[in-house]
Amino acid sequence: MATKEHVYTSDHSAAVLATHSWRTVQNSAAYLIPYLKPDFKLLDAGCGPGTITVDLARFLPEGHVIGVEYSAEPLSQARTFAEQQGVKNVEFRVEDIHELPFEDGTFDVVHAHQCPETDRTFREMERVTKKGGIVACRESASMTWYPQSKGLAKWYEVHMKVAGSKGSNPNSGNRIHAWAREAGFKVDGIKCTAGTWCFASKEEREYWGGRWEKRTSESVFNKLATERGYATEEELKEIGKAWKAWEQDEDGWFTILHGEIICKV
Repeated sequence: MATKEHVYTSDHSAAVLATHSWRTVQNSAAYLIPYLKPDFKLLDAGCGPGTITVDLARFLPEGHVIGVEYSAEPLSQARTFAEQQGVKNVEFRVEDIHELPFEDGTFDVVHAHQCPETDRTFREMERVTKKGGIVACRESASMTWYPQSKGLAKWYEVHMKVAGSKGSNPNSGNRIHAWAREAGFKVDGIKCTAGTWCFASKEEREYWGGRWEKRTSESVFNKLATERGYATEEELKEIGKAWKAWEQDEDGWFTILHGEIICKV
């Protein structure tokens, strides 16, 4: 189990978990669906509150899914969600994805979504994947929005600085294929695709804008931004107001481009 500071930008506060709980296979891992078989054994690395994990288990009714996370904090919510959904072929464990406790070749599929990956992570994920299996990863590559505002521009600046201070890059989806190659995957064994999240309807704006408004005041984003001098409390309040204004704007639009890869082992 990892005890050092994790490079993940966010924590597992209520505001962060609410954001992550929106994720499903259809909106966050659809590229993986064609490769799944009912009896597969799958590892979900960095599973968070488990909504994708539980959804993946539905695609593997004769198989089994293990979700791992570096912190125990979101896993009680994940277990409760699985129980509520009546999904029994899934379990959740606290593990370090860089030092997984599984034997070589344990899983048919190892999946990671915003985990964040490096060549070291890919080597470990490959180690626990069966020959002929796949390692699948999806990571955000860029963000854009409308209308532009000083508040959201400041949010993005602070967001990138907070991530960088922890050794992470929120826009690493454009290079995950390169990390996979550095880990030893062959070029002809890596399939690259791209996917998007788009928030534009009233309900989508309320979800995305409302969650980020809360994260600027309630999550580790606020703590790191102020402690490390990237923003004052007053500036963070203005960022929260900017998210509220964007949320209420009928022309509000926010999209995230994701890089996706399927790596054959």
